[in-house]
Amino acid sequence: MLTGCDISDNATVESSLNKISRFNDRIQAWLFNGSQLAPVYPESMIDLNFPFNAFYSEDEAPDINGDSYRLELAGLITDKRPWTLAQLHQMAQVSQVTRHICVEGWSAIGKWGGVPFALFLKGIGADLRAKYVSFKCADDYYTSIDMATALHPQTLIALTWDGKVLPRKYGYPMKLRIPTKLGYKNPKHIQVIEVTNRYPGGYWEDQGYNWFGGS
Repeated sequence: MLTGCDISDNATVESSLNKISRFNDRIQAWLFNGSQLAPVYPESMIDLNFPFNAFYSEDEAPDINGDSYRLELAGLITDKRPWTLAQLHQMAQVSQVTRHICVEGWSAIGKWGGVPFALFLKGIGADLRAKYVSFKCADDYYTSIDMATALHPQTLIALTWDGKVLPRKYGYPMKLRIPTKLGYKNPKHIQVIEVTNRYPGGYWEDQGYNWFGGS
């Protein structure tokens, strides 16, 4: 008679898959070129019906008061003073028209405006030799990226969409726009940024998604 061994088998399979995922992370990180830009597009290609996507419905998106909002900083950062939304808007702004690619198989082009993340990190005295930058969000989402991606010239603290204040459904008051990463690596409604050498994981990554998440 066959004995039941599905529990140990499942554990073995999960361990093997995790090892494969970590191996893929290392390969993607090794191949990542911090100076190679993601494609940019003309404004005529912007999808004005840019999809909402989250693990909750659109009407459940966090409703954040921009006047009282404070961006908290933690970890390997010299100046950990909280930032107001007004202070972020006072920094030098750039815009990009890039494609958002979702792991679910769809993509859409949008125009994002805001602060180059590298500029922000340098301004707060972040340790640029650290391995990771992690994000905690108002919707209880969390994720993290490698420092090379954080310093990529197209990685952006997005404060606007299509030239207007970032809508609630897209991450108000701020999100991280990373055109070199899949959508789940682009956190919305960010409340805390931490620079660290400890592996921070992520909401989906801790459930088996690839951590590097390159697009």
